[in-house]
Amino acid sequence: MKYMLIMRANEQGIEAYQEMDLNEVIAAMGRYNESLIKAGVLLAGEGLADATEGFVVDFDSTPPVVTDGPYAEAKELFNGFWIIQVSSKEEAAEWAKRCPLGPGARLEVRRVTELEDFPQDNEWIRKEAEWRDEAEAGRLARPAE
Repeated sequence: MKYMLIMRANEQGIEAYQEMDLNEVIAAMGRYNESLIKAGVLLAGEGLADATEGFVVDFDSTPPVVTDGPYAEAKELFNGFWIIQVSSKEEAAEWAKRCPLGPGARLEVRRVTELEDFPQDNEWIRKEAEWRDEAEAGRLARPAE
């Protein structure tokens, strides 16, 4: 099973982060990432740039409206993520609890749906499976950079 660990921080967490030594933060996250890698459960993970560099696309109107960040109405900001492959929800929770975050931060943990979760007789699900196979074959055929 794949799970996404979504790192969120509220105002308290953002303020605390600004007070931290960046090298200590990088070291703590590095140790956490290394443990995920050594356990063979990390599939992907990235931090995100500041919200001022982002934007929101709001689909409440036609055409959709694009608004630059930061997002005044947001109580929490999405700051990064990990995608892990584990055997159970409980194992995902154990990895999430080990993340080196402090007060004002939290991880939202969500299972990533797989093609097998959808009706296999659906035309678009079959196409998605083909696209994924083609993309994987392309990655394998590409020379190492």
